[in-house]
Amino acid sequence: MRTISFRRLVASVALVVMLGLTACGPAGRQSSTRTAVATSIPQVTVAPAAAVTPAPAAVVAAAVQAQEQLLADLYQRVNPSVVNINVNQGSGSGFVYDDQGHIVTNNHVVEGATQIWVTIADGTMLQAKVVGTDPGSDLAVIQVDAGKVRLNPVALGDSEALRVGQMAVAIGNPFGLEGTMTVGIVSALGRVLPTGSSRYSIVDLIQTDAPINPGNSGGPLLDSSGRVIGVNTLIFSQTGTSSGVGLAVPVAAVKRVVPALIRSGSYAHAWLGISGRSITPALATALNLPVQQGALVEAVTSGGPAEKAGVRSGTRTTTVEGVQVTTDGDIIVAINDTAVSSFDDLVGYLARKTAAGQKVTLTVLRDGQQHPIAVTLGERPATQ
Repeated sequence: MRTISFRRLVASVALVVMLGLTACGPAGRQSSTRTAVATSIPQVTVAPAAAVTPAPAAVVAAAVQAQEQLLADLYQRVNPSVVNINVNQGSGSGFVYDDQGHIVTNNHVVEGATQIWVTIADGTMLQAKVVGTDPGSDLAVIQVDAGKVRLNPVALGDSEALRVGQMAVAIGNPFGLEGTMTVGIVSALGRVLPTGSSRYSIVDLIQTDAPINPGNSGGPLLDSSGRVIGVNTLIFSQTGTSSGVGLAVPVAAVKRVVPALIRSGSYAHAWLGISGRSITPALATALNLPVQQGALVEAVTSGGPAEKAGVRSGTRTTTVEGVQVTTDGDIIVAINDTAVSSFDDLVGYLARKTAAGQKVTLTVLRDGQQHPIAVTLGERPATQ
């Protein structure tokens, strides 16, 4: 489990992250509030609220027992699909993806490993090989000999249908304690953070308060039906242990990336080749920008797709609240007619909706005028 301190979290918010793209600065969407003013207020008689009768103890006990049974059944079904991964530099978790012996885990669990051993729930230990890795999503696939053991593939869920407040269950091997289950909720959705091993960001991360700790990395985050909704990947902590803020790579990314890793050993991320930051009302005011939101282009990679298409970077810099900002580049307000309110919107659209070699249309503001720019996306350079 990768651990990010709160100090690093604050620093990462201001980080310019290359994305083919790089986002930095405040990225949250701004909401507006409309107020309706009534010209007259009719008299309304309100009946006194009915007294709230506490639920009988038997009803409460039955509800608790039902949840306990749900969790016990879930564990019995899914734990055989969760594995412990031991490498030369530590340990992590993973889950059985198919009956061919493919196991999904985090890239950072197996990165640099010279030997990989997998222990399944019945105690059988097998040597594994790396099939493919993708640092950009922090996902990896390893494989064991499927003929030597009976494997139980997981069921994949739908991370795009998640709602905050839903149950979230983690099964893994924190601190090497195999087959540990913890329970919480989906605390937030759509987090965007740097991967740690590159200058790119992972999008749509699921935040959960289900306790996860070092050793949980690569293990599944599950919904109440026992379907995988994410791959536990990092925590924010001042102590190195769970503080109630864990993050998981969404299963939507697993569905995109893992088949490519099995097929070819790598995944080609779409690459635009710009860096920049989100426009907020405060930044717009400070720089006298024509819009209150969007993605401000600060730099364009030489020879990259955006430069070839004519996207312009800024040439002048200024300091806003202690941060140096390039002020006069293009402002991206839409991609393929989908509104871009922040740099994270742009990062997310490229990750979810596009592929290397695909043509997209950016709508940019330049000198007060909107311009459509067609860009053929490249493949993200491995060295970035």
